[in-house]
Amino acid sequence: QVQLVESGGGLVQPGESLRLSCEASGFSLNGYGIIWHRQAPGMPRDWVASIGGTNLKKYQESVKGRFTIIRDNAKNAVYLQMNNLKPEDTAVYYCEATRLSTSYWGQGTQVTVSS
Repeated sequence: QVQLVESGGGLVQPGESLRLSCEASGFSLNGYGIIWHRQAPGMPRDWVASIGGTNLKKYQESVKGRFTIIRDNAKNAVYLQMNNLKPEDTAVYYCEATRLSTSYWGQGTQVTVSS
């Protein structure tokens, strides 16, 4: 069964860090582009960071310098290291694995940044 599972979300204070995981089962992430998206309450889903099949990394301007996307083929997982979190980072975070016309999504993990 093909599955993507996100984990690692939680409630943190501004300035703290979280590491989100996106783990695949039933298929290999090798060769897939991975995109982290997020959706804040009442807002459309937006992309945050991506890593291509050639490991080219891209970041939304608002997270540059704070977030890092990391691929670990040995663990069949991709991580999103989020440092210096801000209240505006509060959202449900989703990972997507995509290659050609194939796309798999996880169920999302909640990140709340609040003092």
